[in-house]
Amino acid sequence: MPRAAARIGAFAVCQAAVIAGFGLLITGPAREFWPMTAEDAAVEALEDARTATLDTASTIASALGDTSTVVGLTLLACLALVLVPGLPRWREAVFLAIGVSLQSVIFVLITASVDRTRPDVERMDDSPPTSSYTSGHTGAATALYAGLAVLVLSRVRAPWRKPLAALLLLLPLLVGLARLYRGMHHPTDVAGGLANGALSLFVVGRAVLPGHSWVGRPPADAMDIAVAAAEERPAPAQKRLTVIVNPTVTDEATQEQLRLVLAQHGYRDTPFVATTTEDTGGGQTAEALRAGTELIAVCGGDGTVRAVADALAGTGVPLVLVPSGTGNLLARHLHLPLGPAEALAAGLTGEPRALDLGRIEGDGFPAVHFTAMAGAGLDATMLEETSDRAKSVLGWPAYVLAGAKGLRTPRMRLTVRLDGGPEQRRTARMVLLANIGTVQAGAAPVPAAKPDDGLLDLAVFDPRGAGGWLRAAGVLLRAKRRGAGGADVTGTGDGGPVEFHTFRRAELTFARPQPREIDGDPVGPGLRLTAEVRPGALTVMLPARER
Repeated sequence: MPRAAARIGAFAVCQAAVIAGFGLLITGPAREFWPMTAEDAAVEALEDARTATLDTASTIASALGDTSTVVGLTLLACLALVLVPGLPRWREAVFLAIGVSLQSVIFVLITASVDRTRPDVERMDDSPPTSSYTSGHTGAATALYAGLAVLVLSRVRAPWRKPLAALLLLLPLLVGLARLYRGMHHPTDVAGGLANGALSLFVVGRAVLPGHSWVGRPPADAMDIAVAAAEERPAPAQKRLTVIVNPTVTDEATQEQLRLVLAQHGYRDTPFVATTTEDTGGGQTAEALRAGTELIAVCGGDGTVRAVADALAGTGVPLVLVPSGTGNLLARHLHLPLGPAEALAAGLTGEPRALDLGRIEGDGFPAVHFTAMAGAGLDATMLEETSDRAKSVLGWPAYVLAGAKGLRTPRMRLTVRLDGGPEQRRTARMVLLANIGTVQAGAAPVPAAKPDDGLLDLAVFDPRGAGGWLRAAGVLLRAKRRGAGGADVTGTGDGGPVEFHTFRRAELTFARPQPREIDGDPVGPGLRLTAEVRPGALTVMLPARER
């Protein structure tokens, strides 16, 4: 709960700053540009179109966003979620209550920051003392009715759930239109209200609704029950299993849940071996292999997975991924469950699949394997600037905030040699050597990279200015769509904001020392990176549907 509260607070500050900044933009430098110059004409057109019937309809629609209506309906919905017999939904009630409240708090902050007068038309309601930007009615209606739509879509299985959700999502739009019709707001005020309500729901939902947000301890006799159930059903002979666990990201409650899952699948007295600052998983894995372990489960983040995979490379001993860190890139790319207990259960009942590894070396560090990505430049700077505390509080968005600092650094100059070919000279903000294509939030910086194609992928990012970053985003979106369809998205050539290549061996040489990272762990600045693919070097247990 404290972590969820901290994340909500941090994101709320960013949300208020962004929406208020947009308000200052449209009331300041952008007020003389279209579409801001057309807003008054739009409101005046609605004033001219007023009729008695539309007046009545707008009164009803506007009332759906009144403070008394929103507060009353929110209270009733939350009471129903927690008091109706057979339907205690505490998380959903918290999600709705905090979402509506957060929207209100941010609305007050924004109206205090952006002083915008209301449209110069006959207003049909009394003007409240707050600024015209944003529309409080619209924001409150979005938080309430869109929040109810989210709960209907995610928690109801009846065939009428989609029509009901569509109706609920329509209500904030009707409220916003009514506020325009009644002369209370400009169109951008309504847009700001919609954004405020929607972002509030997103922030609270990400912190509260996921099933792994608040890890609960199993009952005291849960282990005995699980063991008894496992003994009653026939089970195939179990392999000798060792769990490598990073205690800094896997608390005792989670470990108890993992032991319960192991017992349910017939694994009793399984050793849990903790990593340390000095040995992040490689030494523990090597010792387990010497002791005859036939299956390794790794419970940690990308760095722990990389260390364990490095020790397992080429052994054929299968690995079960139990994501517990901030990025969990390999697990995300393989579409594995992100809850530790669910991931362990999926791995124990899965089938072995051979995946590629990348082998990388450079000046200042020995040759090691990576499972996801390595790189130099902006991404490495971003990782170096992100503190462990920020990651634990904010999660992956902490990397984005830290990455803004790296945009001020000069672009790098480098030479690239692929598969023994001629040297190619490039400038870049960052370079990525990838075994997988996707990262957090569904982003795909190297869309075509696959962990089982016998190749690695190189992406060279060299956008120039804001327009260059927008072009780079467009290239990535197009490449992601083509990659999803199986088409080649490599070899885009130089001169653009993003350049893709595939290779078996790549040699990168930088004109001056650059920050470098391997699977999310900084390895210090240097002048060189050499990477090559090791096809099928790692065996991972995956559900049959992922094959």
